[in-house]
Amino acid sequence: MSNAIEIRGLGHRYNGRTIYENLNFSVPEGSVCGLLGKNGQGKTTLVNILMGFLKPFKGECLVLGEDSHDLPPAVRARIGLLHEGHLAYEFMTIAQTERFYRGFYPRWNPEMFFGLVNKMGLSLSHKVGNMSCGQRSQVVLGVIMAQDPDLLILDDYSMGLDAGYRRLFLDVLHDFAAKKGKTIFVTSHIVQDLEQLVDTIIFIDRGEIMQVGLEEFMTAFNKYVFHCENVDELPRDDIVKGFERRGKTISLYSYADIQAVERHLAGLGVQARDLSQASMSLEDGFIGLMGKY
Repeated sequence: MSNAIEIRGLGHRYNGRTIYENLNFSVPEGSVCGLLGKNGQGKTTLVNILMGFLKPFKGECLVLGEDSHDLPPAVRARIGLLHEGHLAYEFMTIAQTERFYRGFYPRWNPEMFFGLVNKMGLSLSHKVGNMSCGQRSQVVLGVIMAQDPDLLILDDYSMGLDAGYRRLFLDVLHDFAAKKGKTIFVTSHIVQDLEQLVDTIIFIDRGEIMQVGLEEFMTAFNKYVFHCENVDELPRDDIVKGFERRGKTISLYSYADIQAVERHLAGLGVQARDLSQASMSLEDGFIGLMGKY
């Protein structure tokens, strides 16, 4: 299987600050990959590099087999990009938006565009600038899906959307991902949405990454809860990967089994009452592995 995205030895700096030093990962064709990291870790920067808007100081970035900084028009037409903020030309009407974009994409599907935007019940003469954030996002989603791209790159698509519009996005993305050979690379601050969509996760933290299958991560990483009154913090080590305290209840995150965690806590002098394994969401796992701040 070939890769839709391939990053080799990527390095990038911004205002003298190193964002990445030696980034390496790949996204196979036909997969759905989520990029997760706290604010300021370079997620949007990476999207800009993938699209050729920024040039790293070293390394190689291939998108659909081509150098991201020299993408031929035919390859760009196979990429659907949604940047944070749902950018659209606000002076255009819905009909003008469709006419404008269809000329750039040889596989343009007007039925897909109008099928999505007509759900809003607005006239085709309605201006984008007079729409709510959610309505504008639906127009942008229609534009992207009508392109019939092979690769979707979504940078924080859920910004400003309520639960209904976020669910609509997820439904459309699920249908897209089910098609043979379609690839999605997505970032989002709404981590629970990604749990319903991705099959692979890339965690990024201070220029370091960990790429893992969603099912593998959710099986291997564990959340334990116990009660304790005399512990405000625990040192991170081979056993303790994350720690949260709410009142007398402590959540501890670890790759170790419960017996190893119990022995480790006893060795630290922690009196862990009612230690048990708890159900864990992807958001829990993200906080447990990456921390809150």
